[in-house]
Amino acid sequence: MSYLETTKDLYKEAALVPDVGLCCTTNPIWELPGLKIPRIMQEMNYGCGSTVHARDLTNNPKILYVGVGGGMELLQFSYFSRQKAGVIGVDVVDEMLEASQKNFVEAEAQNDWFDSSFVDLRKGDALNLPVEDNSIDVAAQNCLFNIFKEEDLKKAIKEMYRVLKPHGRLVMSDPTCEQPMNDNLRNDERLRALCLSGSLPIKEYVKMLTDAGFGTIEIRARKPYRILDPKNYDTDELIYIESIEVAAIKDPMPADGPCVFTGKTAIYFGENEYYDDGKGHTLLQNQPLAICDKTAEAIADLGRKDIFISESTFHYDGGGCC
Repeated sequence: MSYLETTKDLYKEAALVPDVGLCCTTNPIWELPGLKIPRIMQEMNYGCGSTVHARDLTNNPKILYVGVGGGMELLQFSYFSRQKAGVIGVDVVDEMLEASQKNFVEAEAQNDWFDSSFVDLRKGDALNLPVEDNSIDVAAQNCLFNIFKEEDLKKAIKEMYRVLKPHGRLVMSDPTCEQPMNDNLRNDERLRALCLSGSLPIKEYVKMLTDAGFGTIEIRARKPYRILDPKNYDTDELIYIESIEVAAIKDPMPADGPCVFTGKTAIYFGENEYYDDGKGHTLLQNQPLAICDKTAEAIADLGRKDIFISESTFHYDGGGCC
């Protein structure tokens, strides 16, 4: 049995019998005016964060969500879309699609604005999406891509890039790990299916996205997630796993490389009202400006004593230099 078949079987079981402890989301459930999340959707929230960000969802975007779970994020996306087939949900597990459709009936009963026709559920594979080229404004996946091994991960990212419109964005939540894992952990198919042993270091994760052509990367959150300890897992040391929320934007690739925002900020505190680096970056006196890592390095190389550059906070919420 391949690791993908193991994953499919695991989530078939989770569709038939909801497993509250399968994943432990690091985000509170959205509470928005008029939005009620059925309990069954919360119990089937098999993710490690959230991919629903209001600033991504303006002007009635066409949305794709891969790996539907119990339908909670599909419902949340529909809250912002509210149009027939405005949200496409894709899953390879028949039982998960059926469970999600059933949960939408409960969502209709609790939300007078919601109609199941807002969501177009499709049977499909993340490695071969049943979606047209350049047709999606916002694509999302939660705790799915970290399951894939390297070649399959490249294919999944390439597929998301293919279906996105120019300047569209891929919004993701995945576990990451900065420590090395031994081969026994990496090759444990069930641990991979549980979103643990496939966790990559953040730099490798980001490189996968930029290699696919995404010109702008935003790291929006970085949070504690799991521990693999020697008592319960095949490891000699304690391994710390985090979850990150990332947006990869289908911008043209800059000639000098991608713009990667990891939460760095520049503050000019010189004598003038502002500082202009001549490259499109203006720093007002004592006003913080979010900057990408590339801009941070360029400013640091100037050796100025009147510009402070913060360390990466791994939290970026827009309004930056690019």
